[in-house]
Amino acid sequence: MNKSKLIREQLEVSLQRLAPLRSVAQPPKGWIRAIRDALGMTAKQLAGKLGVAQQAVARIEKDELAGAVTIKTMRRVAESLDCVFVCGFVPRSSLETTLRSQAECVAAKRLRQASHTMTLEDQSLTKAEDQKVLSELVDELVDTLPANLWSES
Repeated sequence: MNKSKLIREQLEVSLQRLAPLRSVAQPPKGWIRAIRDALGMTAKQLAGKLGVAQQAVARIEKDELAGAVTIKTMRRVAESLDCVFVCGFVPRSSLETTLRSQAECVAAKRLRQASHTMTLEDQSLTKAEDQKVLSELVDELVDTLPANLWSES
């Protein structure tokens, strides 16, 4: 097993634990406001804990909804709310699926180009041979991860 595949598999195991988070939606007023309200904390009280003006809390909550708040600010606010800020990526399917899908696109493109040349030379492959070559090319791309894998499609 190559090193890239091992690393990908280990990361996949870690990411799998995060899969349930895909369905967690942000509260309509944002996480900061939701947690603050659940704790019965006013914006003024949070501002005091953060050492900022009340208007700054309003701006932070607005920025969170707009996606403009920094990770640093979210960590600081989370700490003030006795929370841990979590930021990460949760793959929609799996890394392996995403990788194989890209490899299939690249392999199909390469195979079409080669098939065109072979057809011109009257050396066409059968449908079964085409599928076998495509499958082998996908496996090779996944195993070797060429530098241009994500440049082609």
